[in-house]
Amino acid sequence: MRLELRPWPGGNVDEEALRNQLIEEGFDPFRWQDPAGTTYQPHAHAHDESIWVVAGEITFQASGQSFRLGPGDRLMLPAGTLHTAHVGNSGAVYLIGQRPPQAAPRPKKT
Repeated sequence: MRLELRPWPGGNVDEEALRNQLIEEGFDPFRWQDPAGTTYQPHAHAHDESIWVVAGEITFQASGQSFRLGPGDRLMLPAGTLHTAHVGNSGAVYLIGQRPPQAAPRPKKT
């Protein structure tokens, strides 16, 4: 997995569809919510993370880059990536998917 912003192509954001996509990709997702102005100091995780914004706005700083995420936008954070985050004025609701580093996506059901 590499550090990557995946912008939303437009349309409605369906939280359940996002959750199902994370599960298909081998992530263990959970819902998180932060009030406006919440700041997370520099930290890293031992697992890969996928942050998928459902509502609001959050900005991440990682590897010398800034990533501003709004509804539907997704940030891929590889294990060990030092990052910070700041929640915008309207707060943020997002799904956090976690998986062991370099885990293979789960096979799709047929």
